[in-house]
Amino acid sequence: MVTFINRSGTMVIPFLTVYLTVERHFTMEQAGWIMSAFGAGSLLGSWLGGWLTDRIGFYNVQLWTLAGSGLIFLGLGQLTHFWPLCIGVFILSTVADAFRPANLTAVSAYSKPENLTRSLSLVRMAINLGWSIGPAIGGFLAAHLGYQWLFLADGATCILSALVLRIFLPPRRSRQREGDSQETEEEIHRPPYRDPAFLLFIFMIGLVALCFMQFLYTLPVYFKTDLGLSEDQIGLLLAMNGLIIGLTEVTVVYVLENRFPRLFLCALGALIIGLAYFSLNLHPHAPVLAIVCMGLLTVGEIFNFPFANSFALTRSTSRTKGQYMAFYTMAFAAASIVAPPLGLNLAESFGFSVVWYVMGGLGLLATAGILWVQRITGDGT
Repeated sequence: MVTFINRSGTMVIPFLTVYLTVERHFTMEQAGWIMSAFGAGSLLGSWLGGWLTDRIGFYNVQLWTLAGSGLIFLGLGQLTHFWPLCIGVFILSTVADAFRPANLTAVSAYSKPENLTRSLSLVRMAINLGWSIGPAIGGFLAAHLGYQWLFLADGATCILSALVLRIFLPPRRSRQREGDSQETEEEIHRPPYRDPAFLLFIFMIGLVALCFMQFLYTLPVYFKTDLGLSEDQIGLLLAMNGLIIGLTEVTVVYVLENRFPRLFLCALGALIIGLAYFSLNLHPHAPVLAIVCMGLLTVGEIFNFPFANSFALTRSTSRTKGQYMAFYTMAFAAASIVAPPLGLNLAESFGFSVVWYVMGGLGLLATAGILWVQRITGDGT
């Protein structure tokens, strides 16, 4: 419920590049740097959230980051100039993304080990059902009432989700992973930066995230400027992703999790995400390819993200979950620093078709890398 309410208010970020370029008249390069500030804050917040989770507990981190980000959203809509927006977006993402490692750690605390992947998928179902609502409402608000309403709605839902967490969800300690008691003290306390296979995995997931995040930063601008779609139509396309995942992912994971290795499914998802971007170059300026691309991105996300989450969580111990989840979320945060200027600057300098070829190529590289991690770790569960 907490996750669903929070993600139902996801309105600002999907439309932020459109807001910056169309409403505030920044260039695509300036919008890219503002979104890089968002990524830099996300990187700091991910590390800080993991560090705090291992010290004060995932419950407190979730509560205060939800409330804090809600208040910051309310203020961010009042900023109009380049540097204040860079600073405001940086502070927002630092607070908001400190929530993520705490939230992933909470999943393992409230679920049983044998249900971990399905539990992650259930939370992702809440995320994506919320995502199917937020951008659709956000597109309507932006098109008919103005972009300021997006900031108000996003802030209000963050604060509401913090209240629901405090009132309805009982605190719980992190669950000890089965097998921790048989490990040495050094293994129990092993930090992620001393786990080479995990670091390679994180790098590859970072490449997947770099490709996927064009979904948030570059695709909406492409849909608006090159394909001529309205904010309403863009919102519905983004909502399609969340709705399909929300309705199908738990079932797909249940069917696949005991039939194929997790990292094989992660690699397959990376491949499909790469193919999604290649599809946009099949025919220039064809609106139907927007639907094809979104469909492939959705399928790739279903195959990649829940099994990547599960692998990262089970690679950790009860003493290091916060740190491992921090590294995992930092892969996405680092990608969010690189993704906006890379995608938008390539588009401005060479055209969108080059962006889609580059992202497709990175998807293929990540596919090979994840299969390499599978070979190193022997992960076949």
